[in-house]
Amino acid sequence: MDNRILGLHHITAIADNAKRNLDFYTQVLGVRLVKKTVNFDDPGTYHFYFGNENGTPGTILTFFPWEGIGKGNNGSGMATHIGYSVPKGSLEFWKNRLQNFNVNVNEGEVFGEKMISFNDPDGLQLQLIEPAGEDNRKVWTTDDIKDEYALKGFHNVTLTLKKADPTIKVLTDVLGYDLQKQEGEKYRFATDAIDTANLIDIIENDTIPAGRNAAGTNHHIAFRVKDDNVLMEYREKVLSAGLSITPKINRDYFYSLYFREPGGVLFEIATDNPGFTVDEPLNELGTNLKLPAQYEGMREKIEGVLPNLS
Repeated sequence: MDNRILGLHHITAIADNAKRNLDFYTQVLGVRLVKKTVNFDDPGTYHFYFGNENGTPGTILTFFPWEGIGKGNNGSGMATHIGYSVPKGSLEFWKNRLQNFNVNVNEGEVFGEKMISFNDPDGLQLQLIEPAGEDNRKVWTTDDIKDEYALKGFHNVTLTLKKADPTIKVLTDVLGYDLQKQEGEKYRFATDAIDTANLIDIIENDTIPAGRNAAGTNHHIAFRVKDDNVLMEYREKVLSAGLSITPKINRDYFYSLYFREPGGVLFEIATDNPGFTVDEPLNELGTNLKLPAQYEGMREKIEGVLPNLS
């Protein structure tokens, strides 16, 4: 590990119903609920973290399930598609499984890699992709979903933009990504600092209307760094590029900075430390409601207003 961006750390999206969101990701897609906590700014709303056994950066999809928020619109200025890496030969399994849960599935390719695409119950656009390279990340398995099928973690994320160049400049000059491929209006950028969760795709199309954040859309994407020292180095790089960026924020399981890139997507940079076992052991991850320290004194009240998950 070094002082480079180490691919994606996590992606955060919005849902409309906490129980439906929890059930789909844990029961249909078979990922682990790694952390059950609340929104730092709205403690009456859950914040779910889904990932592999340890909640390894690059596997973590998080949600703010705001009850009844209604459907958003995917569009330009957003991260519009989340791509998960799956084992080679597993797409037929996933196609059948999703169809058995009445999920519509489309087959296709992205940059020569076979994939299926579908929407979660809120309309979030997901892709399961068989990557060209090896992906040896440890997976979380369930009774229905064994090692040979289980989601490995992120492969890529796609940004949809009216103009690509200003965002490309941030990816290459600030975050250290390089252009790997281009096919028409689609670009693929990669970092060689890590072998997985290391791809950012861009769709450039100035006719796509701006997106609107609500259920079924991505709130932000987070890039991964080793620790606080590297995090603050990137703060200086972002400032030097003429962009506004927040101070360091403690998110309990990582430290974060946030900035909006020129195309409109909210970017975060997040640390590996301290990780998800800082407040509960590995075997109990996701089983207890963990509250930020400032809300612990309000636990009874918060538990009374949070939606029922049973």
